[in-house]
Order: sequence, then C-alpha cells, then structure tokens
Amino acid sequence: MPPSPALKPNLIFIVADDLGYADLGCYGGRPGEFGPVSPNIDALASGGLRFTEGYSNAPVCSPTRFALMTMRYQYRLRGGMEEPINSGSKGSTTLGLPTHIPTLPSLLREAGYATALIGKWHLGYPPTFGPLRSGYDEFFGIMAGGVDYFTHCSGKGDHDMYIGEEPHREVGYLTDVLSRRAVEHVKQRAAARDGKPFFLSLHYTAPHWPWETRDDAHVAAQTAHNLFHLDGGNVETYRRMIHHMDEGIGALTQALREAGLLANTLIVFTSDNGGERFSDNWPLVGGKMDLTEGGIRVPWLAHWPAVIPADTVTRQHCMTMDWSATLLELGGGRAHADFPPDGVSLAPVLREPARAFERPLYWRMNYRGQRALRQGDWKYLKVDEHEYLFDIHKDARERANLAARHPERLAAMREAWLAWEKSVPAIPPDAKVSLGYSAKDMPQR
Repeated sequence: MPPSPALKPNLIFIVADDLGYADLGCYGGRPGEFGPVSPNIDALASGGLRFTEGYSNAPVCSPTRFALMTMRYQYRLRGGMEEPINSGSKGSTTLGLPTHIPTLPSLLREAGYATALIGKWHLGYPPTFGPLRSGYDEFFGIMAGGVDYFTHCSGKGDHDMYIGEEPHREVGYLTDVLSRRAVEHVKQRAAARDGKPFFLSLHYTAPHWPWETRDDAHVAAQTAHNLFHLDGGNVETYRRMIHHMDEGIGALTQALREAGLLANTLIVFTSDNGGERFSDNWPLVGGKMDLTEGGIRVPWLAHWPAVIPADTVTRQHCMTMDWSATLLELGGGRAHADFPPDGVSLAPVLREPARAFERPLYWRMNYRGQRALRQGDWKYLKVDEHEYLFDIHKDARERANLAARHPERLAAMREAWLAWEKSVPAIPPDAKVSLGYSAKDMPQR
C-alpha cells in the first residue's frame, strides 16, 4: 500500500544528459576498462522498476525540459520549438519558460513541498526567465545548455554557475560539485524537521560534451573555444564520465539511507534524449536529433521501496511529461485548469508493474521535417520526404519497413498524426535548428 497522505513521498528526479539507451549495465551496457560503468544506478534498477520502452519528449535537450517542467507537449511554447535553445539566446525575452506557466515544482510547492534544482536549467536566462521564477525555492547550477566541467564556462566563454540568480565560482569537476550539493541538500532537508517533503531536481550535464573525466583538467584549455570538442573524446572517457555521475548517485542514495528517508523517497532516473557520438544505443538506430528509436528511447528507472516491487520490468510506453504528471499526482498536487497536462500519470504502473495501458506518443521535429507516432507495437515515422512503418516490438532497430505491406495502417497512423498536429501550434519560420557537427566533422550514422 502507498504511504498515507500525511506521509507524502520525497521526490527526486535525476536527469542525465545525452545518455544512450544501452550505456547502463542494467540496459545491457558493457563495462569499461575500469569495471562496471553504473553499479549504483543498476542497484536502483534491481531495487525498483525498469521501463524498457520509455521515451523522452524530444531527441534534443531543451524541448524535453520544457515538457518536463510543464507536463505538456513542448510545442505549446515558443521556446520549446528551438532545437535546442543555444547560448546565443542569452538576453532573449521569448526563448525561455514563461513565468506565468504552472510547472511541476510550482504546483508541488503549492502542495507543501520544498523544491530545489541542482544542475542544468537550459530554459532561458534571467531576468526574464529562471528556476526561481518557475517554482523552485533553491537553485544551484548552470543556466546554459552546456559548460566546461572545470572552468564552468559556456560556449560563449561566459562563466555560468549560479546560486539562485547570483553568479558563483567554485573549484571542482562539475559532476562532483553537483553530486556534493545534492547530498548536502538531502542532509539539510533531513535536519530541517519542518514537516515538508522535498522535491529535488538533479539535472546532471554528464555525459554531455566536452569529453572530460575528473582527471582531465588539462583538457579545459583545448575546449575553451570548442565546447563541442570535435577533436577529442573516446568511448572509455565517455564511460568514465557516466561512472563519475553514478558515484554521485550512489552517495545520494547512501545519504537518504543514513537519514532514514530512502524507503519513502521516489527516485526517478532518465536522460533528456538519446545518446550522442560515443553513446551505446544498441540495438537502436540513430541518436540525438533523430526520431528513430536511438534518439528518443531512453532509460527510465523508478525506485521507491515503500511502494514499488523490487526487480520488476515493464513495457509500458511513456514519455518525459508523463513522469512529471506522475510526480504531481503522488505529491498531492493539482494541475491548473487553464493548463491541463498532456502527460498521463504512471502511478498505477508503479504500484502494479504488471498493469499497463495504451499510451499513444507523438513527436515532431523541425530538423529534417521529422514526425513520429508510437501506438501499441507500431510506429509511424517520416524523415525528410520518406515515410516508414515499423513493428517496434519485433523490430526495435527499425530496419524492416512495413509501409508497403500495411498501407491501411500507414494511412491511419499518418492521419492520426496529422490530427494531433492540429492540436499544437505550428513551427514558426524563425525557429532555429542548431547542429553541433555534420558529415564534414565525422562520418554520420
């Protein structure tokens, strides 16, 4: 049975950055030369529920974060149609999360939660936008989409680390800095004794470029004007970056255990989109920026010992905004009537993993005119001017195009997608697609 309303769960939403579907051991990932890549995250999986067919709201960063915050399709907001918001948007009064929009943290705060974001924001810059203006009581982290792990400077060269909205300088490898802050926050909440449950968003930048482990401070000078780090990195460095994040998650879990909070804390772990150039997405094709499975199918783990049976697995389809709707329900929050969620709560599945429900999922990308619909075992996909139909349950790699064999199903799913598209705003002509690299930098997938 779930805890009584008087014992609302603490909620921790951990988001990795550009993590591939098969990078973690619990999703079949291979070990690094140093050993297992993700033992602490794997322990959360073995102690909770693992989703094998869960998705991100977008195959790129900031659009997914709009959906996470609002529980609605990102296309409903102008900033959500940038692919993604880039550092050139600093000072913009349109490219960000408008402060009048209800968010997961603002609604949980209304329900009695203490709210904090530690890590990456990437939803617009103050003074127009910012975490403290959208429901968080506390913020420690970066505003930009990416920074160097040691200098904490963005691609424009601006130092980008804040406490609240005040610039802050702190020596350290960013992943470790964020992990320490998260552990300190849990200890502070445990000592507060104010009766408030807490909601902690822990949004790592790992394993996003630049390709730096905690032993690579010397690399920072090389990436100062090349944050995409097109001439660096390798699979082993990438795996170590994941491992550093995993160590931090292990320390956070231990802090919860020592404080007696672990049993009634729901920890959700995911990635904002599919993997990048060094990621392992097997058996999926594609990656970041693609609506093929490798760009949008991501790890989803839920650990809540008081409620979720250990070592369970589900094929339940879901996307980022569904998890935000789930946390809102479990926290006793209520959506604003003027901003009804598109996300659907997964709470019944957390309590009974064998239970599943039909969940159609829609995507749209300005980049290459992509569109996708996942409905049951089937997926409709369009890339450039080419249409595809796949039985994803049998062919997750999307190699057997069944469009010619099932023209009626193709037509029906195309029409369903077109009907859905009418429910969201059109992509404006000034919406930007920002690509970090192309075929001139490396051979493409």
